[in-house]
Amino acid sequence: MKKIAILGSTGSIGTQTLEVVRANQDLKVLALAAGHNIRKLEEQIREFHPVLAAVWQEADAKKLRAAVADLDVKIVSGMEGLIEMAVLPEAEILVTAIVGMIGIRPTIEAIKAGKDIALANKETLVTAGHIIMPLAKRHQVRILPVDSEHSAIFQSLNGERPERIEKILLTASGGPFRGKKREELADIRVEDALKHPNWSMGRKITIDSATLVNKGLEVMEVKWLFGVELDRIQVVVQPQSVIHSMVEYADGAVIAQLGTPDMKLPIQYALYYPDRRFLAGDRLDFAKLGSITFEEPDMETFLGLKYALEASRAGGSMPTVFNAANERAVAKFLEQKIGFLDIYDVIAYCMQNHKVIADPSVEEILETEQAVYEMIESRW
Repeated sequence: MKKIAILGSTGSIGTQTLEVVRANQDLKVLALAAGHNIRKLEEQIREFHPVLAAVWQEADAKKLRAAVADLDVKIVSGMEGLIEMAVLPEAEILVTAIVGMIGIRPTIEAIKAGKDIALANKETLVTAGHIIMPLAKRHQVRILPVDSEHSAIFQSLNGERPERIEKILLTASGGPFRGKKREELADIRVEDALKHPNWSMGRKITIDSATLVNKGLEVMEVKWLFGVELDRIQVVVQPQSVIHSMVEYADGAVIAQLGTPDMKLPIQYALYYPDRRFLAGDRLDFAKLGSITFEEPDMETFLGLKYALEASRAGGSMPTVFNAANERAVAKFLEQKIGFLDIYDVIAYCMQNHKVIADPSVEEILETEQAVYEMIESRW
């Protein structure tokens, strides 16, 4: 019986992780954490019977305690609560499915406690990769990627020597506006940006896919996860979302992982690694598929990838600025306070007005995030 804790259980990755649990009798959920979706969290507690559940606000925790008073579960709140569930002694692996830099501290403490990390929280490596990866190595903890692209790279590396990597080919669907030019994006509506052609994801990550910011964040993650320089990471648009990513080796061989666009595959692979389990669902039918096509990403129209590469090359605290600026800009776009193209303007402005901290601590990362938010609120 493998015992797990899920940080961000009511979001897209969290709920799909619980679908994997339902399908496997040898997975046991010991702890759940969510933001504000108390009703959904109560349903999950009643179904999976964790010993601990965490929410962000103490007011929500009080409501939840009252709602599940008939159950034997401890309800905690705040950062202390998230850390308590992350280091729960009996849990073997922490699924970090929460969105935002709120996931950094619990992940660090889980690593220190010897937990393997099934990583779906982009911000952890984007902003604190220089802290996380050496810490995981020191504590002999495995960082198991849950994102489909990073899982594909991870799978394509199986049995190979990392020093023989020539290039990592990170695939992208191109999002809902692939092929459009900048002038065509000026009047994009929120509902249009939320129509991803292949994947079912949360609202923020769907917008990030449309701007190519998401692919930029994934490039930063690849650098830390697999220890490769930016110049050896190539983004390739693969509109069918069949090839999830590839690795090219020194002899010219390219190994790829293919499959239907189903996030339960990389989730389950991370939970059971190195084992493979049966997973119900559609299988690729190559005869019906007919063809797989490739394109160069348009980084002059979709500036999210371009700015991400600039932020990663600047290093230090600049990836935090990129991430925080995008996070707040996307929130404003979803609230219809700014336009689609304004997301890029917000990111560029914040990056241009930041003085890089070369080797930021967790405290400096969080302070930088707050400074970016204040910069945006003063202007937009």
